[in-house]
Amino acid sequence: MDPNSHRGPEEYGEQGGPAEPQGPAVGGTRSASGGLARVVRLVSGPYLVTVNPVDGSEIEPCPPGDRPEAPGRLGPQERAEAARAAAPPVPPGPTGTAGHESVLEERTEDTERLVRLLSRGRSVRVTGPSGSGRTRLLDAVATACADLAPDGVIRLSGYHRTTTDLLYALFAAVYRAPQHRPDRPELLRMIAEIGAIVVLDDLEFGGAALDELLEATPECAFLIAATPDVAAPSPGSHLEEVFLAGLGRAGCARLLERAVDRPLTDDEEAWSADLWFESEGLPLRFVQAAALLRQRDRMRGAAGALDDGYGLFPEEGAADDTGTGTAAETTTAADDDGTEPGEQAEVALPSLGEAAAPAPLLASRLGDAAQETLRFAVALGGELPHQAHLPALTQDTHADAALGELLACGLITPVGSHYRLAATVQEQLEAAGYTEGAAARAHTAAQHYAWWAGHPSVTPERVAAESAVALAAMGALTGSRESGHASAAVLLARTAAPAFAAALQWNAWERTLRHGQEAARLAGEVAEEAYFHHELGVLALCTGSLDRARAELEASIGLRGVLSDRSGAVAGRRALALVTDRSRADAAAAATTALPHAVAAASAASPDATKKRIAVPRDAVSTAKLRVAQAEATAGTVTARGASATAATAAVPAVAGSGTKTGGKGVLRVFGGARRNVVAAGAGALLAAVLGTVVTLGATGGDHPHDDKVSTEQTTDDGGSSDQPAQQPATGSSLPPAGPGTSRPGTPARSQSPSPSGSDPATSGSPTDPGTGPTSPTGDPTEPTGRPTSPTGRPTPTRPPTEEPSTTTSPTDSGEPSPSDNPSTGKPTTQSPSQSAANPSGSSVGGRTPSGSSSSGGGTPSNGTASSGSGTQSAPAG
Repeated sequence: MDPNSHRGPEEYGEQGGPAEPQGPAVGGTRSASGGLARVVRLVSGPYLVTVNPVDGSEIEPCPPGDRPEAPGRLGPQERAEAARAAAPPVPPGPTGTAGHESVLEERTEDTERLVRLLSRGRSVRVTGPSGSGRTRLLDAVATACADLAPDGVIRLSGYHRTTTDLLYALFAAVYRAPQHRPDRPELLRMIAEIGAIVVLDDLEFGGAALDELLEATPECAFLIAATPDVAAPSPGSHLEEVFLAGLGRAGCARLLERAVDRPLTDDEEAWSADLWFESEGLPLRFVQAAALLRQRDRMRGAAGALDDGYGLFPEEGAADDTGTGTAAETTTAADDDGTEPGEQAEVALPSLGEAAAPAPLLASRLGDAAQETLRFAVALGGELPHQAHLPALTQDTHADAALGELLACGLITPVGSHYRLAATVQEQLEAAGYTEGAAARAHTAAQHYAWWAGHPSVTPERVAAESAVALAAMGALTGSRESGHASAAVLLARTAAPAFAAALQWNAWERTLRHGQEAARLAGEVAEEAYFHHELGVLALCTGSLDRARAELEASIGLRGVLSDRSGAVAGRRALALVTDRSRADAAAAATTALPHAVAAASAASPDATKKRIAVPRDAVSTAKLRVAQAEATAGTVTARGASATAATAAVPAVAGSGTKTGGKGVLRVFGGARRNVVAAGAGALLAAVLGTVVTLGATGGDHPHDDKVSTEQTTDDGGSSDQPAQQPATGSSLPPAGPGTSRPGTPARSQSPSPSGSDPATSGSPTDPGTGPTSPTGDPTEPTGRPTSPTGRPTPTRPPTEEPSTTTSPTDSGEPSPSDNPSTGKPTTQSPSQSAANPSGSSVGGRTPSGSSSSGGGTPSNGTASSGSGTQSAPAG
């Protein structure tokens, strides 16, 4: 862009590129700067974002018809044009090339080494202090590697950029995707297909962030330049480290000779040697020293070159091309020194201290426009405005030429697509008093850029190129406490933020919104503060930061509710609803993917570790435990009456194995999703429990609860029932004692094994007390002497039995196992006399066993018989 031929239009926002805006303008709607507002629609991942500078951005799920086409690759010519547009502007005039030498001094070996490493696909990190010539070395290597990679050489700047910013910048340098910002999975997929040599200057991060950048671009070779204070790469990054040291003494002398275009004198060589020792050979210091020598030469030869001794050629008050003063002033100074006309005035060399910090001395010999430009740069934190804006800022129509002077003196250096003050120049100028009036200059710059960025003819990409200067102005005004400065920062942020969003420079967009929100809070502009909160929420939603998006949107809705801004609150609620939907979708996706990962981890672990680490889902455990409890509660009752207890007993391990075991195939079935097996097992157990309960209730419907104790106060009612336990009828009954194969009417049938002596254990006395009466039918001994088992004078029931005594089949005749057999060992289990005495109730060791129920330790009887305790009772003969 030539400022001389396009100076007028550029001052009003017109550029060399297309003048039409990126999106349609809203007719009749004014932006913050007074011009027509641009409304830009762009696609960010699954969302369609409408950037509206007036009412705020709107976000919604992108309709299928608005989905962009697949990004296409840029051609070689398009990439070259994009690279030229991203380069810093070339200063006008021949002085612009004075500071950039075509030959690198003592860098040939480093250049060849870097080219060799890159040609092998290796990535290199060049580390050197500021002013060591890293940018010049990268330029030389990029030129030599132009044809090594399929996608060529891509130049990127890491100045104030994160890993995500660099990935999107790399994507934009290769692919054609207008108004489309892909989401991260799609971005990584497309970035992985790029094969290029990426030259990355001014990188500001290392460690894990650098590893993320390298892992995302496996087909690229990186040439990275950074300062020593940047974090080092991780040990696993496999980056080649190259340290860039200063030049040698002879190399510095040759650099000076080429810069001044003459041989050095003895005094200048000695001065150069002292400067080399002090600066450790940094090339930037010798570029600045060469500028001092050129100024000295002009001062010495100005009188002889412009004055022939008669004063005919010089014009009074005319300035020379360097802006260092008029010719008449130079001649007068020479005459005052006693120098004859036509001779060079003697000007002393700068002292070593002045050469070590040459910025104030160099600036003092520049023109007024260049000095004012430096003051604006100091006020903006070192950022230099574009040369097209310098005439409007400095109120000097020729201020655009000051960029060449500053570059030739080594006071500024290119960074990305703009210029900024060189290393240590900011500190030197601040010490020289260039900070005076810095706040006023920052305020002027903010007002100018707010008007310019809001002009409808200025494209968002052009505004994004000036993002560094705009952000610096906002930062300076936000920190200032002078009246009106915070409002100016709000106006600039309000105008520039939509342009940064439309240009897909979202790092600059976020920083602008942060500055604007803080400035609006300081200025008390609640409506603007709500706007910035809303935009921050939309940005966070686009980038996937849901918690931050929710917080920002809720703050915006609250502020707009205070202001009764109904339309703004509705837009905020719509965006908040998207945040809620996205949160639910992410939670569902996480729950869906967590189960397969758990199964994979369990399969990879050892069986023992699987039993310890894998947990059955809580619902399955609760269901299985309930089924087991029901089965256990009914198993004892069922086993006393029918063969359905066998099904219940078999169902219990099935349910436990399918739901409660922590290892084996049952767990894998539960985790694998075969829930129908668990449901079927539970249904079978429930059916067995229900059947057993029905059978038990039908068999024991006439029994009454009892306390298992016999007392003399118990009486017999008319119905023939007794307060005694059902299995212990009164001893005074006229009914004959039950034999091995018979049962008393009204009492449950009971099967007993023959005693060793052939006597009936029901009629034999207790071994411990032979003198007592016969035992009860259940085999229980009578009470001790003095407490008869039943009163002898009690009347016995005379009602005939309602049913015939049932005869049970001997277990040996049916071929089934004897009820007295131990189910675990298959052997008969008898109770010794001592055990009978110790257990007078006849119950099992595990506890009391009522009639019609089985103990927890007993097996499953058959043919409707019940076993008492762990086996049958036997008594000695006679």
